[in-house]
Amino acid sequence: MQYINISEAENSPVIYFNTGLDARSFARTKMSQSLAEPGYIVNPDGSHEIWKASGIDEINGFMQFWGPLFKGKRLDLLIGETNGSSQQEALQAVVQWIRAKLFLGEIQTIRNPGAAFINNESVFLAPEHLSDRCLFLENSEQKNESIKETKPALTARKRSNEGIPPDRFNIPDLKGLDSTAFCAGVMLYSVLAKTHPFQSAGIYQDMRDGVFLPISFALPNLDEKLAELIQSALMLPVNKKKPKMSAADILTGILKILIGNDNNVISVSSLFKTLSEEKSAQIDIEKKRFLSKQNSFVKVKRFITLNKPALMISAAVLVLTIIIIISSANTAANRPTTAGMPPENVIHSYFNAFSSMDFEIMEACVNRAEKADINAVVSLTAIIKTRQAYEASMPPVITAAEWKERGGELPAPDVFGVTDLQVTKVSGSENEGVIVFRANYLLWPLYEDKPYSRSDVMTLKPDRKNNWRITEIARTERQ
Repeated sequence: MQYINISEAENSPVIYFNTGLDARSFARTKMSQSLAEPGYIVNPDGSHEIWKASGIDEINGFMQFWGPLFKGKRLDLLIGETNGSSQQEALQAVVQWIRAKLFLGEIQTIRNPGAAFINNESVFLAPEHLSDRCLFLENSEQKNESIKETKPALTARKRSNEGIPPDRFNIPDLKGLDSTAFCAGVMLYSVLAKTHPFQSAGIYQDMRDGVFLPISFALPNLDEKLAELIQSALMLPVNKKKPKMSAADILTGILKILIGNDNNVISVSSLFKTLSEEKSAQIDIEKKRFLSKQNSFVKVKRFITLNKPALMISAAVLVLTIIIIISSANTAANRPTTAGMPPENVIHSYFNAFSSMDFEIMEACVNRAEKADINAVVSLTAIIKTRQAYEASMPPVITAAEWKERGGELPAPDVFGVTDLQVTKVSGSENEGVIVFRANYLLWPLYEDKPYSRSDVMTLKPDRKNNWRITEIARTERQ
């Protein structure tokens, strides 16, 4: 039974959300408050509309929310139908979902693909908490129908900390762009390999441990760049390991590969190459060797967790620490850094990169500081590229510094970035290992006529490599 479905109310097609509650339980749990919870319809040009439920009905003994119809297919069902032309349709839907999430930026929306509806033009992301309940009920019902458990097995499952996972495409540990990138990786793996990367009952533990068949073995003939992006996405929640790239790099990289010059999603077949028999045989040998090692790792680690945590986990941490050191050294070599920069230069580099929308340099300048600026740049970049694809006559975006050098004429809707930057030292010194600066500047937002006047108090400290980086940003803003 689908707890999120299309039916009729007041003689018109609508979307229904079945709460699984009778009238009395519904009133006791105060579920009616969910009537005000918003969903979002994201359009191809980056704009979005707020969707809200219109009413509540009792149908077949259950209280159900209903609201305006969105004509589309559930994303999780599209992913489950990956044969022939449906595989291309599923790939198109995943790309649309990624773009919609980037367009919405910091707006919190439902992560589960079961609550996303896709058509050729728009993406509907259903209300989060209401959808979570419906999909949990739906998944629990499917489990009860497909699994016949003995009483000891049932008791053991009830003791599980995880319970029945309502979402096989996400993990509760991740938030923001990390969550979006991981979900995108799982969906692409499922569509292209026609199998889910995490299949065991302990799915969340496997996600945390990185227990899955790498995409390079599942699809050895897949485009290497796309395979690397998917692999990095799936490694985001893994404890004690760091992915090869950030979530922002993963998402923008995926869109760059999958969206052609005509702004359409490229064909699935074009993502694969032909391998020689010799290469296929070599990969098959490496795959068997990897699976053997992974199976041993899983058995040993689960045994340690259950029986000898104090002694054996210490040994596991030592091994993982060595892996982290080697991995960090290899992946950090090519990333931008602030090596050799005086503290004040780091601040100027940060704001120059903000104006040019270079989020890689911005990430290099901060260390544990608030990343709202970086997320804003990633979302803005996605909006600009989409508009450029749809609007051939769209004027180019001009940096605020360049615009001011040309005379700074108003209005300036196509200008973005920082002008009138004044950096003054507030306290601290390099010898003390901490310096506080005040940065006063004007921020010219894209598609707006007036700037924001900002005053940021920025704290800088040296990192482990003795490079100065921004550790805190306290912002005051007015327009």
